[in-house]
Amino acid sequence: MLRRLVKSASLGAALAASGALLFLPPAVKRPPAPPVTAAQAWPAAQRGTVPADLPDGTAYEPAFFVDAKDSVGTAPTRDGKFLRFLLRKADGSLRQLRSLPISRDPSFDSPVAAGDVLVWGEGTTGHEELWTVNLRDGRPPRLLTADVGDARFYQSQYDIVVADGRVHWVAAPSDEVTEVRSVALGGGPVDVRAEQGVWSLSAWPWLINGVVASAGTTMMRNIVTGQDRTIPSTSKSVTGCSPVWCRVVSLADDGFTRIELMHPDGGDRRQIAEGAAATVIADVGVLDRFEVLSQTTSTSELTGNVQLLVYEIATRSTVEISPDAGNVSYRGGVLWWSTGNQESFLRHSLDLRTVV
Repeated sequence: MLRRLVKSASLGAALAASGALLFLPPAVKRPPAPPVTAAQAWPAAQRGTVPADLPDGTAYEPAFFVDAKDSVGTAPTRDGKFLRFLLRKADGSLRQLRSLPISRDPSFDSPVAAGDVLVWGEGTTGHEELWTVNLRDGRPPRLLTADVGDARFYQSQYDIVVADGRVHWVAAPSDEVTEVRSVALGGGPVDVRAEQGVWSLSAWPWLINGVVASAGTTMMRNIVTGQDRTIPSTSKSVTGCSPVWCRVVSLADDGFTRIELMHPDGGDRRQIAEGAAATVIADVGVLDRFEVLSQTTSTSELTGNVQLLVYEIATRSTVEISPDAGNVSYRGGVLWWSTGNQESFLRHSLDLRTVV
């Protein structure tokens, strides 16, 4: 309510003045300042580039980065008859780890490292096994176990977890039961523990539910202690969690996306992105420090690429990784993406473990 400060002003003049204010155009909302680049924010972080093809001209697909420069991935043989699983080093050297016939529909799934030891799933038509190799001692890979059950891999870095000297994964004998399976890293019999419901592995020793549910995660379970945590959720959002952070994606009233982070108990909830922002990897709050996001741009519809961003949780700041990124992946602390188009592109990597 206006205060009557100037007695000499007429009521008509006051009304005219207030009416003029009502019809002033609203202040223009300034767009947010562009985020700083990764080179500016994290100059000491380790980065690398990986050519799309091997020296023999075959297409190389990274599946895991040991660090920012050395990677493990797949490439067909030149005759197209076999799919190779390779260690590709920064100096250009290649070490073939495994090779499977293309005719058997092969896959090398969910590699994970524990020190110098790499573990992965190896699939062919109707069959899955776990294999392991030491990346430094030169010895050949060995079969860890063929007793994997109906193994389920959800494109998460936790599909296979190495902890307490054992390799852990989940299998699904039915829609109502999840088997948490494990085998010693040195080999041996497989231990099987049945849990009611559909669960996936997270950072050990936690399970999360909701991996195939529309609402996402509503419960976490400590596989060692049996402790359960209920995750706050609403019907209008999708929640994904790690033991430390949960990501909540919802549709705002204006039709745009809103992305929030919170702890599993609902604490420290904060909005980190909105509008044309989207999630781009399965894992939440990676390294308990970062959330990886994408933002569509004016050229995204034409190129299929996005602006790649990382929200740094401690500083509450957003950093631009690439203005024009495609094929974004993350595993084991390293983020990688491509720039260019489908005919000609270059892969880039950033080791988030080296951000200081």
